[in-house]
Order: sequence, then structure tokens, then C-alpha cells
Amino acid sequence: MVVSIVSTKGGVGKTTTAANLGGFLADAGMRVLLLDLDIQPTLSSYFPLDRRAPGGIYELLAFNEQDPGQLISSTAIGGLDLLLSNDGKGQLGTLLLHAADGRLRLRNLLGMFRSRYDVVLIDTQGARCVTLEMAILASDFSLSPVTPEILAARELRRGTLSLMDDIAPYRHLGIEPPPLRLLINRARTVSVNGRQIQHALRGMFQQVSGIHVLETTIPAIEAYPAAALRRLPVHRVEPRRPRGRLAPAALESQRALAGELFPMWRDRFDHVTGRSHASAT
Repeated sequence: MVVSIVSTKGGVGKTTTAANLGGFLADAGMRVLLLDLDIQPTLSSYFPLDRRAPGGIYELLAFNEQDPGQLISSTAIGGLDLLLSNDGKGQLGTLLLHAADGRLRLRNLLGMFRSRYDVVLIDTQGARCVTLEMAILASDFSLSPVTPEILAARELRRGTLSLMDDIAPYRHLGIEPPPLRLLINRARTVSVNGRQIQHALRGMFQQVSGIHVLETTIPAIEAYPAAALRRLPVHRVEPRRPRGRLAPAALESQRALAGELFPMWRDRFDHVTGRSHASAT
């Protein structure tokens, strides 16, 4: 299963979503690969590495490198591997833009990863670009975090949804654009405006084909920046809800998100507690 985490707007939490979802899936016993396509390699440094591969995304896309030992780094999270972003000069965008197979290159190369991993999570750049289009066309579905703010909702319609419309002609090549899942991220349970925008987003896309607003929402809680600081998946940092807080525990939110995205593995997710990991760190 290949999932691209996408938005044409920066700062909506794509990298945080990819890292924490990947960490949760790995703790559920899944084989997971994080693929960092963002020119700002935040995901590449999110977790400590047990092994750093000599190459990364540049060698894969520019040179068609297919040796896993040259490409795949191992994180300190068991079962969670990483394909590093190492295009510091931003050359891949130009290369892919002028290549005949540019927007389909990742799709054509992913076969080598599908047999090794249960889930591949692709983190992308927060701007309209050829690598973002390439990631979407390589995916089984796309996940777009959106913050419950009116400007974010407008940018979603103007940017991300426009992008999905623009790649629709690939149907003529037998490539169906993937479904889009919208994840309301950083929701404040006490914000009236936030709840109104959540309600508006759900109503806006309820009847739109190919777009689904997830029932799961990710609350704006301190556990997420705390987990990033400690370089751990958030469910390990907050397995239980603090007393007196309305928002659910990070573990509960991540379990709900994973269960909604991958319902066939819900029984595995039920066994993730985060407690043994948390106590060991």
C-alpha cells in the first residue's frame, strides 16, 4: 500500500503525520518505509538512524538505483525504514520536469518496495511541483492534512483539489488518480470557529467523488511537539490521556487514524499500547 501525504500549503503537518503514522504502523508489526520527497528533509532527521544508506531519493530517481542497500536507511524504530531526501540543490524537479516519464517515474520504480513493505508513506513538498504530482500518481491513495482554519480550507480548494483535477487526464493512460482522504489536523476542541470549519469541510466534500473527510481528527496537543523533540512516535510519548483534558490520548488518535485508513489491520492496531516502549526510553 502506497500513501502520499500531500498539500500545496506548507505548515499543515504533513511530516508530523507521516512520521507518527509510520511509527504507529511499525509498532503494530507492519513493515513500513518512509520516503522523503521534501526538499527540506525534516522527515529524514525525525527519527535516529541505526544505519544510514550511502544514497537516497536522488539516486533512486536520477540514476534508477535499485539496490536496497544503497538506498534504504534503518531508523531506531523497529520495522521502520527510511529513504532519505538528499536533493539539497533541488535538481530533481528540473530533471523530472524535462523527462518523458517524469511524473510517472516513481510509480514505475515502486515495484521494488511493494514486495518488501506493507506500507510506503511518501512525504512531499508543501508547494505545487512536479515531485508532488509524481508522488500522487504513484499512490494507492493520498492523505491531505488540513488545519481547521478558513484560510487553510480556501487553500485546500484552490491548491490541492485543483492539482487533483489537473492530473485527471492520466486516465487516458490507464492511470486512475488516487482517492483523496482529508485529515483535520491540529483541531482545538474548545474552539467554536474550529468546530464550525470542521463541520463546513465535511459538508463541502460530502458529495464530491473521490474525496472523503476522515472521521478521525488530530487534536492540537503538546504531545506532538514533545514527541518530535524526543524523536519518538507520539503514541509512545502519550499512551494515556492526561487527567482533566478533553482531547483523546495521542495513542487513541493514532489508532483511530490507522484504523480508518487501513481497516484490514485493525486487529493489529488494537494491540499497540505504547507503554512498554515509553517506559524503555
